[in-house]
Amino acid sequence: MFFGLRWAIRIALGLLAVVVLYIGITFAQVWWASRQNDAAKASAIVVMGAAQWNGSPSPVLKGRLDHAAVLYQQGVAPVVIVAGGKQPGDKETQGLVSFEYLRSKGIPESAIKIEVDGTNSYEELSSTAFIMRQAGLPHDVVIVTDPYHAYRSADIADEVGLSAHVSPTKGNSTFSDYVRETGAVALGRIINYRRLAAWR
Repeated sequence: MFFGLRWAIRIALGLLAVVVLYIGITFAQVWWASRQNDAAKASAIVVMGAAQWNGSPSPVLKGRLDHAAVLYQQGVAPVVIVAGGKQPGDKETQGLVSFEYLRSKGIPESAIKIEVDGTNSYEELSSTAFIMRQAGLPHDVVIVTDPYHAYRSADIADEVGLSAHVSPTKGNSTFSDYVRETGAVALGRIINYRRLAAWR
């Protein structure tokens, strides 16, 4: 009986070590991706949604839009897709607010496409993939988001059929952002991001 208990403890400790190693590697991947600017020529620049305040982009969303505008002006892609639906209490969608902001920055209306149904990263990128297929655009994109969100965005893009590069903003990411994101990536890779989005 003692022998069996000892082996049970060893197995439990071994499993715990595997979990800790998996989480540690995932954290390192999320952190490393946040420091890479992988902007490359693509069919579209995709701006991930963030909060808007009564028709004006929040500082986080403004940072993403400003970064996307610079990439567009540099000729990275001929199209910018702005994503984001309504959160509870919103009167405007994040996508529409982003569209109006980019127009004010001098980006032609014809160069902007709007995704207004997504309320999380998976829905935004899944809808973006559909928009691109409907427009006959190749599936290569440059995603603009905050640093901590870079790795998961690329993973989700791959799951929905997009070939993604990520160009993070210069926004600040806190340690808690990285911890939360590590958990989301670690779980999403096991159960897939579509199921994870449905649970959250």
